[in-house]
Amino acid sequence: MEEGHSNHQRRYVKINIVISGWLCILLGSGLLFTSGGSGLILSLAAPIAVLGLILLFVGLLYKDEDNVDPEKIAAWEPDRSKMPDSGRIMYRVDTTLVEPIKTSILCGKCANLYWLDGNKPNTFDCPKCLVTLWHEEEE
Repeated sequence: MEEGHSNHQRRYVKINIVISGWLCILLGSGLLFTSGGSGLILSLAAPIAVLGLILLFVGLLYKDEDNVDPEKIAAWEPDRSKMPDSGRIMYRVDTTLVEPIKTSILCGKCANLYWLDGNKPNTFDCPKCLVTLWHEEEE
């Protein structure tokens, strides 16, 4: 039970940091503009506002890697659905950015999904409906 509670708390770290940053910016700005030139309030307002900016940047750049399941990412595939005819055959190509590099090709005409090792090929013909999805001339 402790582990589940801990995962739930880690889930909202990024949003909590961003909200804290905005609150510090608002509080610091509010104190700064309502201080009336008082040195004590001014000496508190400026660091609070600067801390808010730092928290905001940290929160926006924070990456929550704990929730990433490598098996889920490896098992992902696009929805197998036909695509509308827009005067030519539609298709979808997705290539992974991390090793092993794999490319999925979804034919919009027959909704079949094909996986290839490596990057997108220069040409591809759908094996099921025998339609050329694309052909790129080599430069």
